[in-house]
Amino acid sequence: MPKTSVVKQKMKTTLLLTLAVLLCGSVVIAQEQQKQEQKQADPGARLVQFQMALLKRGPNWSADPGKAAPEIQQKHVAYVQSLFESGKLMIAGRIKDDNELVAVYIFRTKSAEEAQSWVAGDPGVAAGHLVPELHPWWSEDVMKKVTTPGNKFTTAYLAFLTRGDKWTPERTPATEAIQKAHLENIQRLADLKKLVVAGPFGDNGKLRGIFVFKVDSIEEARSLAATDPAVQAGRLALQIHPWMVPEGILP
Repeated sequence: MPKTSVVKQKMKTTLLLTLAVLLCGSVVIAQEQQKQEQKQADPGARLVQFQMALLKRGPNWSADPGKAAPEIQQKHVAYVQSLFESGKLMIAGRIKDDNELVAVYIFRTKSAEEAQSWVAGDPGVAAGHLVPELHPWWSEDVMKKVTTPGNKFTTAYLAFLTRGDKWTPERTPATEAIQKAHLENIQRLADLKKLVVAGPFGDNGKLRGIFVFKVDSIEEARSLAATDPAVQAGRLALQIHPWMVPEGILP
């Protein structure tokens, strides 16, 4: 083969390889763009699984654990702090107005076994002061990662969405329309910067999901939550509580 032909063949091969690389790169970029567009179009694609522990009054419950069992209370506080420091605990806070529910913890794990072992290590649970009830829960990962929460707390309003009187498991055009309007209303409240966290439970029980409101009063939280089309239709009902949580975690 003449020298010029060899050179041309090498140039042709190089051009083809370069074109192939560029095409592959374009495909990868297009795929990533498509994934981002899908996430934006489908909020569910952005959800991450966590484990939520509802801590309720146990058989040895005391309304004033600091006075009735000061050593256990000190160990309990230190243990919660250690869960934050290790990155296991995303947020924890006391419920201020309920006769049964004492506190709510959210763990950074999708494993029920891990969350169960972590909450079982709480001295308050081990002493029978508290009894945990665990649920898988899904949400966008919007809470700030804080390993050393301070001693300052803020009151948010935690709304549990439960099955309403008109809840049914069937999916019909009517229920799909209500669900679509429910999701649109969540986005509207989030755009108002009033609703800062929302997400469904994953165990298909009576509890369906939660809202967390950063507003000035429980009355305002109730008023906002009542705009939910699924609540208005009776498919969902609401239980709203003041939730005292460390400052700097909620978005």
